[in-house]
Amino acid sequence: MANTFAKGWKYLMASLDKKIDENADPNVQIQQAVTAAKERHASITRQAASVIGTRSQLEMKLNRLLADRSTLEEEARNSLRAADAATEAGESARALELMATAEVLSTRLVVVENQIEETTALHGRAVKAAEQAAVQVRESEARLRDQLDQIRELRAQVDQTAMQETVNDAAGSMDGIGEPDSAVPTLDAVRAKIERRYAEALGSQELLETSVAERMTEIKNTGLDMKATARLDQIRAEMRKPEITDGSGA
Repeated sequence: MANTFAKGWKYLMASLDKKIDENADPNVQIQQAVTAAKERHASITRQAASVIGTRSQLEMKLNRLLADRSTLEEEARNSLRAADAATEAGESARALELMATAEVLSTRLVVVENQIEETTALHGRAVKAAEQAAVQVRESEARLRDQLDQIRELRAQVDQTAMQETVNDAAGSMDGIGEPDSAVPTLDAVRAKIERRYAEALGSQELLETSVAERMTEIKNTGLDMKATARLDQIRAEMRKPEITDGSGA
């Protein structure tokens, strides 16, 4: 029973979707396609900005770590020089204190150098990711421009189709033509709907022209028949007239 209900529900929803699609306005769907295309490009741009921002952040961190390493190296060297000088001066306690300072600086230096190594690796991957993101943004921009060009063409075709349908309605030849199927607000689906409507409008116009031509031929033939009948009547009338003879009696 549950399976039957599920199938019935799917059928109902499909029917409703079809009705909505059949009555959809092409201009509304075109605008939906424009909005979707711009939103996709905006999403790609935001993601690229985030990737590029990560690369820049790692660059700032790496520069800071390199500056810290330079400072620690210089301080460690100064501590060693001072410890050596104190040892030469016989100041053992002072020399031990300076050596301890140098060892602390050396430990901090190792930590910073490890961070530099890790950050450098991360930065390298971030640079490649940023390059790929920039390429994706450029491709998205090109794709968006192409889609907007196509959308302008579709709008022009919608206007042309509406004009053709108006002409057909005025001629009384559009009775019974239903709304074409149109669906998801994607560029390909909207294009298919518009092109089908345009083709149907042209087909109706062609049928109208054929019908008019046939009626004109029929009228022309009727006119010829009438003229032929009249001509025969004229001949019969002439045949009934007595022949006119001259005075010689010949």
